[in-house]
Amino acid sequence: MSDRHSPTVRRRRLSAELKRLREESGYTAEKVGDKLGWSRGRLTNMELNKWKRPDPVIVRALAELYGASEDVREGLVTLARQSREKGWWARYGDVFTDGYVGFEAEASVISTYQSMVIPGLLQTPDYAAASDKSMHARDQDATARAVAARMERQEILDREDAPRLWAVIDESVLLRPAGGPEAMRTQIDKLIEASEEVNSIKIQVLPLEVGLHPGTSGAFTLLDFPNPADPSIVYVETRTDGLYLEQEEEIAVYRDAWDDIRVMALHPEASVARLHELRSNYQ
Repeated sequence: MSDRHSPTVRRRRLSAELKRLREESGYTAEKVGDKLGWSRGRLTNMELNKWKRPDPVIVRALAELYGASEDVREGLVTLARQSREKGWWARYGDVFTDGYVGFEAEASVISTYQSMVIPGLLQTPDYAAASDKSMHARDQDATARAVAARMERQEILDREDAPRLWAVIDESVLLRPAGGPEAMRTQIDKLIEASEEVNSIKIQVLPLEVGLHPGTSGAFTLLDFPNPADPSIVYVETRTDGLYLEQEEEIAVYRDAWDDIRVMALHPEASVARLHELRSNYQ
C-alpha cells in the first residue's frame, strides 16, 4: 500500500480551493459559465466535488480566469493530477460502495463509535467474513474479496505515519456472536493485543450499565486530517452510500457526542479487563 496520499482527499481540497478562488475574484458561477460556454451545472458540480477525474487543463483555465498567481495555478494543477490517480481501493470497486476508504487513507486521527459491529480496522478475517455474510446475500468468492479488501484496508495502521485510532465499542457488540465461539475469542484477543501493544490505538468498551447515552442514535466515525486545508468529516454508514457531514455545526454536534461517549466508556485499562471477562463467554 502507498503512503498517505489519497486522490479522494485531494479532489475534495481542489473543489474547495476553486470555489474559494471564484468567490474571492467576484465571479458568480453563472458568469463563469457564460464566459467559458459551460452549462449551468458544470462548475457547480466541480465545486461540490461531483467529479471523478479533474482535467488539469480546465483547472488551469479557471485559476487564470480568477487571477490566481502562478504558484497557486501550479499548485492547483498538481492537485488535479493527483486527484486523477487511483488508490489501492479502486481494485475493490465491487466491495467499497462509496469514498470512505479514500478519506480514511489520509486521516491523521480516526475516532469511531460502534454500536453493532467491531470497527473494520480491528476485525479479524473470520469476524469480517461473518459480518459480510450477515449484511449481504453473497457467494463465497464475493465474501472472500470483501475480507481481502478489509485486511488490506487495515494496513494503514502499519504505516510509519499511521493514523491514531480511537475506538469506543458498545459492550453489546462483544456479546453478539459472530462466526462462532472460536472466531469471537480470536477477535477479542486481537482487541486486547491492540490495546496493550500499539501506542497509536486506543480501545474503550462502553458498558451496558451506563444505560442510554449520546450514541444511541447510531454508530459514527469522525475523521481528522493532517492538512488544515482538509476539514474534518463525520461519516455515518448506511446500507447503500454512506452519509458525509462536513458543515462546522454538524461536526461540532458529533464531536460533543464523541466526547461524552468516551468519558462514559471504561478507561482503556479497565476496558482490557472487561474484554478478558467477555472472552470467557465463548468457551
